[in-house]
Amino acid sequence: MLSPDYTIQKYHHSDHHAYDISVVIPSWNNLDILKLCIRSIEKHSEKNIQIIVALNEGSDGSPEWVQRMKKVDFVHASQNIGICYAVNACRSLVKAEYLMYANDDMYFLPGWDTALLDEVNRIGHNAFLLSSTMIEPHNSGNPCVCVGNYGTTVEAFEEAHLLRTYNQYIRKDWSGSSWPPVMMHVSYWDLIGGFSIEFSPGMYSDPDISMKMYHAGVRYFKGKGNSLVYHFGSKSTKRIRKKNHGRATFISKWGISAGDFYKHFLKMGEPWNDEFITNMPQKVSLSLIQKLKRAFIFLK
Repeated sequence: MLSPDYTIQKYHHSDHHAYDISVVIPSWNNLDILKLCIRSIEKHSEKNIQIIVALNEGSDGSPEWVQRMKKVDFVHASQNIGICYAVNACRSLVKAEYLMYANDDMYFLPGWDTALLDEVNRIGHNAFLLSSTMIEPHNSGNPCVCVGNYGTTVEAFEEAHLLRTYNQYIRKDWSGSSWPPVMMHVSYWDLIGGFSIEFSPGMYSDPDISMKMYHAGVRYFKGKGNSLVYHFGSKSTKRIRKKNHGRATFISKWGISAGDFYKHFLKMGEPWNDEFITNMPQKVSLSLIQKLKRAFIFLK
C-alpha cells in the first residue's frame, strides 16, 4: 500500500506526433544503466521511437538528468510506487499506436524495432503480444533467452564486443510472448486496463498481462528471434525488500499457476508454429492437478 503523501508529476517533452512505438521504461534509482538503455534506443532504432521513463523516487539525480533530455517524456513519482502504478501513469503520454514496456537494464540492439513492426505488418490485425529476445549473461534455464556474457554492470559492459557479435544470437521465432520487452497495440492496453495493481510492486504482473490478453481474445503470443536486447538482469527487483506474493495472487485470480499457463497454453519457448493459434483452447480450463495446486495455495 502506498503512503498518502506521495506525488506524481508528468513531463511532456517530445516534439513529434507520429511515433511508430512508444517505449515505457520504469526506473528506480538506476541512473547509469538508464542512461545506457536510452542511448541504445536512440542509437540503434530504425523507426521513430517515443521514449517515456517512469521514474520511481529518483534520489540518484535521475529526474534532473531526464529533465535535460529534451526528447524524453517522463513521469516522476516522489516515492517508489512500483512498476504497476508507474507504467499505468505513463499512459496519457503515449503517442504511438504501439506501446512497449521494457526494463531499464536492457540494451537495445540494431534493428530491434524494424523486426517487430515487420511482424505487425505480416499479422495484419491488432490482436497480438510480441516480445523481443533477450541475451543474458547467465543461463537461467529460460528457453526464450539466449546466453552470452557481455558484463553484468555498466562498468564491465563489453559494448563493442556485443555490437560485433550480436547477430550470432538471432534465432527462430518462439511462442509465448510475456516478458519484456513486450509490445501490444495501445487499444488492447486500454481494453485490459494496463497493469493490475494487485500485483504491485510488480512480481507476476507479466503473466497477468498475458492472461488478460488471452481472456480478451488474443491468441498471437510470439517472440521475435531477430529483435534482440541485452539484459543485464533484474537490477531493481533484487533491491526490493517487501515483495508481493505474486504466485499466490495469480493462482487465486486465475485458478491456474503462471507456469502451467505458460507451458500448456502459450507453449512458452517452443519454436513458433502457426498451428499454435488454431489449436489454442478458447478458454482456460483447470486440470485436476491445477485444481489441487490452487487448493494448496489457499491452505498455506
